[in-house]
Amino acid sequence: MRTAEQERTWTWPSTGLTGLLDPRERLTVVVVRAAVVVTWVVMVAADERLAQPHRPWAWALIGAGAVYSVLMGWLALRGPWAPPAWSVSLADSVFALIACGLLGGAETPLVAALPLIVIAAGLGGRQGYPVAVGLGLGYTAAILLSSGTMPVGERVARGLWWAGYLLAAAVLVEVFRKLLEEQFDVTARSRAEAIAEHEALLEERDLRARLLESQQARHDGLRVILHEFRTPVTSMTALSRDLASGRLAGPSAAKAASLVAAHAEHLRDMLDNLADLAIADGSPVGRPRERTVALADLAEVVLDAAGIPPQRRVRTVTPDGATVWSDPQRLRRVLTNLAENAARHSGTGPVELHLSGEPGRLVAEVRDRGPGLPPDQLGEVSRKYVSVGDRRGTAGLGLWIVAQLVGGMNGQLTLSARDGGGLVARLEVPIR
Repeated sequence: MRTAEQERTWTWPSTGLTGLLDPRERLTVVVVRAAVVVTWVVMVAADERLAQPHRPWAWALIGAGAVYSVLMGWLALRGPWAPPAWSVSLADSVFALIACGLLGGAETPLVAALPLIVIAAGLGGRQGYPVAVGLGLGYTAAILLSSGTMPVGERVARGLWWAGYLLAAAVLVEVFRKLLEEQFDVTARSRAEAIAEHEALLEERDLRARLLESQQARHDGLRVILHEFRTPVTSMTALSRDLASGRLAGPSAAKAASLVAAHAEHLRDMLDNLADLAIADGSPVGRPRERTVALADLAEVVLDAAGIPPQRRVRTVTPDGATVWSDPQRLRRVLTNLAENAARHSGTGPVELHLSGEPGRLVAEVRDRGPGLPPDQLGEVSRKYVSVGDRRGTAGLGLWIVAQLVGGMNGQLTLSARDGGGLVARLEVPIR
């Protein structure tokens, strides 16, 4: 962005009108200079008495002026380079003064061209003053040397009068030029301030958006933690009561204790994710912690955590004894949410969990025989705060959390209708 000073320098170049950058302004200067030469031609052609007895010299001067006008027009329009302003003012002055001397002296109307030269020089800076003084003195000398019947005293008076007039024109041009420069400076500063305020507003809006996004991520993380804590806490509460009351003994007690330990480990991982959120990378589901995961153990823990009784479970793991390198806590959270949804919607029907460790990927499917979902709702249930069917009015975070976790593992989750009724949730996760 140009500064106000740069804008001012660009608009008011030190080389005067011949250095202006706008092609239309260059063309205006060319047209004015050509018009002056044309008026000389018209005047000499219309009045045969004019310029006597130096008429041939007058026509020679007009021809030289035409060539000079064409040359200056070509220089002005061909590109950014232009002759120095002082040389242009000097050439214009010499041609005008010689023309005034040859075409009527003190009585010539060509004296009207002299203010144009002063104006052109004054627009480029203070060189208008010496140009005005030089033209005034030169015009006085030209009319004194020219032929004519006017007394010498009257010629001197007329020359000095025009000298003062030209100097006054230079003063007015300088005043107007400064007023225009000051006005342009004010406009340039106002525009620069407006641009700066606009950019500051955009930066502030962007910062506010980032702060709101960060705050929303933290709120989402807290909601996820609260949502995910409920299942293991509820299960641990029930198991602890059964163990404390003595209703469980032998293998059942051992399995209950093992499940309590698994829930405790799960809660510890959740707290680690909560710590991640506090220091944070902005993800509402925490950072991954990968290690070796035995698929058979993962399936058992998931079905236990989802509270699915043994008689409703169908579990398969291929190949036998398969292990994968992944984040067990994320896998458990995803599959537990899917298993809980399947158990909730299938009534007393079975819930099937199939895990397959394939080259480069883990494939998991949770199948149920519930009512399923209409095709237009399959893509909606994973959105945040969306609940459908008999779940309307609930938090609507379960499948949204699943979607966030799956995205964090670079995996893919698809929901599809099952042949014969029900739903199939298919999870594919890349592994090493």
